[in-house]
Formats: sequence, C-alpha cells, structure tokens
Amino acid sequence: MKVLLYTEGKKLFSKSGLGKAINHQMKALDYVKIPYTTNTSDDYDIIHINYYGPNSYRLAKKAKKKGKKVVYHAHSTEEDFRNGFIFCKQIAPLFKKWLIKCYNLGDVIVTPTSYSKKLLEGYGIKKKIYAISNGIELDLFKEDKESGKKFRKRYNYTKDDKVIIGIGLYIERKGIVDFVELARRLPEYKFIWFGYSPLSAATKEVRRAVNTKLSNLTFAGYVEQEIIKEAMNGCDIYLFPTYEETEGIPIIEACACKTTAIVRDIPIFNDWLEDGKNVYKAKDVDAFEDKIRKIIDKKLPSLTKEAYNVAKQRDIKKVGTELKNVYEEVLKI
Repeated sequence: MKVLLYTEGKKLFSKSGLGKAINHQMKALDYVKIPYTTNTSDDYDIIHINYYGPNSYRLAKKAKKKGKKVVYHAHSTEEDFRNGFIFCKQIAPLFKKWLIKCYNLGDVIVTPTSYSKKLLEGYGIKKKIYAISNGIELDLFKEDKESGKKFRKRYNYTKDDKVIIGIGLYIERKGIVDFVELARRLPEYKFIWFGYSPLSAATKEVRRAVNTKLSNLTFAGYVEQEIIKEAMNGCDIYLFPTYEETEGIPIIEACACKTTAIVRDIPIFNDWLEDGKNVYKAKDVDAFEDKIRKIIDKKLPSLTKEAYNVAKQRDIKKVGTELKNVYEEVLKI
C-alpha cells in the first residue's frame, strides 16, 4: 500500500489550521509506517486529497480513471466558509454545490469530527464518511512551565500579569471582533492574538477590530508552533470565541498543555467538550467576560486534568491507526 497525500496550494495554507492538519497527517502515517508520497508523478494505490480546488478535482477524476482509490478529506463545509473572508456569505451556496461535487469523487470521505460528518450527511452525500481527528502532537504540546516563562519574557509580561490568548486568521468566524471587545471591557488583563491573514480580504468589522489601539491588546501575527506552545503554557486563559469549526486544533493543543480554556458554546463542541468538566463555555461576550473574571479570581475550579484526556484521545499516533484502517477498507471497495 502506498498513499499519495495531495494538497493543492499547500504553501498558501501552510500558516493555517489546514497546513497544520496536513503536517499531522504525514507524521501520523510515519508512526504507523505507511509509505506515502507528495509527488503526483509517483506510483500509488490510494490518493488522499485534502483540498477542494480545481486541480484536486481533476486529479481525483484522473485517479479514478486509472482505477486508483480516492480518499477525500473534508476539512471544509459551507458552514465554516460562510463567515470567513469578505463576500463569503454571498457565494456560500455555490461553494456548497462545489464541495458536494468534489467530495462525491471520494470512494470514502474523512472529516475531523462527528459534527462535520453530520453536516456532510445533511448535504445528501451518500459515500461512507469517517470522523477522524486532525490530531495533536502530544510529544510537542505538553505542560511545560519553563516554556511558559519564555512566553512571558518574549512579550514583556510580568509573572503577575493576567494574560489571555487567542489564535486564528483575521476572519469574522474566529471571533476576533469579540476578542477585541473583551480586551476593551477588561483593561486590567492582557490580551494577545496569534495568527494573520491579509486585512484586504477581511470584513469591515474585522479590519476595524484589528486596527483597534488598546494598551492591553497585542496582535502578534503568525508565529511558529513552538511559540504557540510557549503561549499555551504561559497564559492564564486560552480563549476560543469561534462561531464555527470542523474541529479546531488549537483547543486540542490547549488541552494537551493543560491550559484553562473557554470556548464558545456551539454545536461542534457538544459531544467532546463539556462545560464545567474539561473546558468552560460561553454563548456571547457578556458570558465570556463573566467566565474570564471568575477564572482569574479563582471562583471557578481548574479543569485541566480532565482536559488532558481530550488531547490523549486525539494523539496523532492514534490518528495514524485510524487512517490505516480507512485505507485498508477503501482498498476492498
């Protein structure tokens, strides 16, 4: 068995969650010793496609004509596309039709969560769909107090500063507008956002938020994952005010680092993140503000031990075994 891992425009997405998911895929296959290539000229038995672009569509059709098996990885849905960059809302219905056309080329489909699986089934897609996490590198993301000290030194925070971090592209869906509003409401705490995308593609609300000048608010831009690990270990709270995800790798990283986390109370998190058990949840800015204050004031207990179990269940070694099972199944079709 040999797998062609194909991601159209990989360089373009290298700084996004998709880029991280692709790297996790490669490491997961390494762990289970499945030979793979990223060269489309190489011979292969299965093509595993990670994007919905026109080149991916053509390559999938070509592979099927050659009798190769196609695993289509559904990292995107209409729901998480809709509140992204400028004009996304207007073209979302067309985007959904294109996704269905692409995903139907798969002999099977892989998607990160049972939530995204239900969405795809709701599109009328009849192919077998497997829910497999994008995974987490537990060997890298782990509790590390010295790493946390580096973060505070790097960004000039004192040991007494209360620091809240956010992660994501400059898009409305990630909740960046609410993150800035919380920084405005809570001037006694420090807020720092990691991630970047061109503001020219952002909505007016996001551009206004990112251009906000507050003494307690920092936009750190894109950073390597080692610095994200430092931040997870050095902050007081990881805040994930996203409105829609197919999974959300940073929340798994937070769980792995035993970081106190608050997520938005949305359906994607219903069956694996539990309010008051492994994370805290909030529905709106008022509720986020309330939870932040209570956590900082130690009026809410730590949930990080339970949170770590979430990460353990999504270790990329386990992901590798699950992908291997899918490949073995698809070769039987």
